[in-house]
Amino acid sequence: MAESHHEVVQGGLPPMPETIELVKPAPPFNWKRWLFLALGLVLFAIIYLAPGFPDAVDPKGEHFVLTREGKASIALFLLAGIWWVFEVVPIGVTAIAIGVIQALFLIRKPDVAFQDFMGSSVWFIIGSIVIGMTFSKTGLTKRMAYKMLGLIGEKTSMIYLGCFAMTVAMTLIMAHTAVAAAVFPLLMAVYSLYDNPEKPTTFGKGLFIGMAYSAGAGSVITLLGAARGAVAVAFFKEMVGREISFFELTKYMAPLGFIMLLAVWGMMMIMFKPERATIPGLRERAKALSAKLGPMRRNEKLALAITLAAVLVMSASSFVPALKDVNKSAIILVTTLLFFILEILTINDLEDIPWNIALLFGGAMSIGYCLWQTGAAKWIAVHWLSLFQGSHWFVFVMGIAFFVLAMTNFIMNVAAIAISLPVALVIAPYLGVAPEVILFTSLATAGMPFVLLVGAAPNAIAYGSKQFKSSEFFTTGLVASLVLMVVLGVFVSVIWPTMGMPVTLAR
Repeated sequence: MAESHHEVVQGGLPPMPETIELVKPAPPFNWKRWLFLALGLVLFAIIYLAPGFPDAVDPKGEHFVLTREGKASIALFLLAGIWWVFEVVPIGVTAIAIGVIQALFLIRKPDVAFQDFMGSSVWFIIGSIVIGMTFSKTGLTKRMAYKMLGLIGEKTSMIYLGCFAMTVAMTLIMAHTAVAAAVFPLLMAVYSLYDNPEKPTTFGKGLFIGMAYSAGAGSVITLLGAARGAVAVAFFKEMVGREISFFELTKYMAPLGFIMLLAVWGMMMIMFKPERATIPGLRERAKALSAKLGPMRRNEKLALAITLAAVLVMSASSFVPALKDVNKSAIILVTTLLFFILEILTINDLEDIPWNIALLFGGAMSIGYCLWQTGAAKWIAVHWLSLFQGSHWFVFVMGIAFFVLAMTNFIMNVAAIAISLPVALVIAPYLGVAPEVILFTSLATAGMPFVLLVGAAPNAIAYGSKQFKSSEFFTTGLVASLVLMVVLGVFVSVIWPTMGMPVTLAR
């Protein structure tokens, strides 16, 4: 032992290691990150410290005062937008900053500001994500993906269209958040046959951004696609005295939704044209992999049955009075409970939930309610819509559409509808605009927030693919929003009047 020790420590020095680990050099200074981080803080300070802004006045002469809290919420709104778009810190951390700043600057009470992070809608997102995780773990997503690819074939353009069309079809009967969560792992399985799921590619960008946009386009077609439709119809009935039926809404929104599906497909083929036109041998490979999976196993059957039951109950709540007051988040979280009770998922799966995405949506809810509850959103809406009081009816309608589109990228689309629709319906008669066209244009743009990840849950879910940056989503969304406004303009001026929708009031 002594000799061995002597050999190890000869000369009193330890032996030379076989490999030398060099200290990793510090990453280069990211001046863009610090620039936009500082820009957000500077804008917040400028707005927060600015003297009071003038009141907003609606056509009835009612004044809307922007309080100190309202002005501060607008400042926070700008800071969060810049930090989210340019990802100066992880998107979930920006969300945390939203709650912290509200508490520190006394914009809202801390218990109220932070409560929004665990609100009902956030839990709906978490439940939806868990469904997607379960489908992925049990192998259901692979089974569905392989079957779909066996039908679609090897052209990447047709894979785009098939995935987007499937997303839209599912939103006809279930909430677009749940659809995105269910489709996401399926698309990951599809993408794994194209390339490494962790490696960003042009095809990957188009596949997942297109999925998010398709979920939005499909969600406007029926009342089952999202909660905003029911809220808007209720506002309309209360203010106008006429009820919009389930099928009347679908009659006018279905053509728009399906045309936007084709528009999204076209945009993805132009902006994110796949590196490969085909994936040779994909159909045979998909069929072979499908056969290799064998018959459906116990956990697959249980996961599918539990999820379908939850979807049916949520869908039925729109028609069955006894289910009307049952919270959809509670329904979808029953699936999470059953997955763990039946040991389909384990504690390790619970730790794999992407909390960055959950925080992102929690922050979006918090800033949305902040703008709403402080009166800032109402003040902005009245100021904006008052600009169009003397305008041509078409300009007024498109101005409303643009305002809702902008607002719904930052706050809940339900809140955007609740803020803008009542104001627009008050101004509309002064310009001879029919209330129906106000309702449908507002619903269209509220359902398709293409610019920011926080605009809708499918956007945040798609971001989990790691195929694109938030800045790429932002620039793509600007183009998509322009396309939406052009398509909507054609519907307002030509298609909907031809279908029988009144757009102007008889004089």
